[in-house]
Amino acid sequence: MTSFYPRGGIAITYSSTVHWHPSAAYLYVLHLDGPALAWEYLRRNPEYRLAWQHHQHRPQHEAQRWGLRLLEDPARDARDAHPDWFPDPASVVQVYPDADPTDDALLFQLWRIPGRKQLMHDGKRLVLTTHLIDRKLRMAISPALEDGMAYAYAVRAGCQLRERWRVIEAELAMLDADNAHHSAIATDRPGRTAMLHMRTLQALDGTLAGASQRGVAEVLFGITAVAERWYDDSDLRAQVRRLIRRGQTLMGGGYRHLLQPGGTTPGR
Repeated sequence: MTSFYPRGGIAITYSSTVHWHPSAAYLYVLHLDGPALAWEYLRRNPEYRLAWQHHQHRPQHEAQRWGLRLLEDPARDARDAHPDWFPDPASVVQVYPDADPTDDALLFQLWRIPGRKQLMHDGKRLVLTTHLIDRKLRMAISPALEDGMAYAYAVRAGCQLRERWRVIEAELAMLDADNAHHSAIATDRPGRTAMLHMRTLQALDGTLAGASQRGVAEVLFGITAVAERWYDDSDLRAQVRRLIRRGQTLMGGGYRHLLQPGGTTPGR
């Protein structure tokens, strides 16, 4: 176990039993969207873990400090956790009753939405998360909307309206059962940014577990590569430093940039 002393001087621990050596354990990261990646960084924050230990029975206490409505268990990774971000990320689809529906208006039918569904009530509305292959669709459902009612989607107004609509449009496309079927056949290949997040999280876990920069490099790039390329001003050493610094920046608050469209990722 490695001890950390955040503000206030209280020691908390990050378990060295976290299996950060096998890269295969991080493959799920390649298919996470912005809000899910944000959670992966936040849940590693020692101060957040301390807040959870102290306030898990009162999950609203201190939650907004972290950009949440409710505290979420940091032991759960993004595949199982359902953090309720505040304010809602751009990818959350807002659903309201249609006050002036047309004759051909679609009716809201919760259980006909494709995918594996999970519902949570955050004290104000229902939040639906539906899993489609390696994607998640998040919907904030107005308490005024009932099954069988005509409904409408809402987009937050502002200077980023176009970007927000693009994000929501892509999410809504997953609601089409036809699209959901095709996504099972051909999913997008992970890009460079996804690979960077995977390595960043692995490097961050190594650092939190007490590994040296060289130790992190040996796990990420191999003992042979480190033996050949590890010296004071080597590119490999600089790369590992950047990964660790980037992970610490995202863990320390930079994760909020991953929640909105067009947000720049700090610490690059």
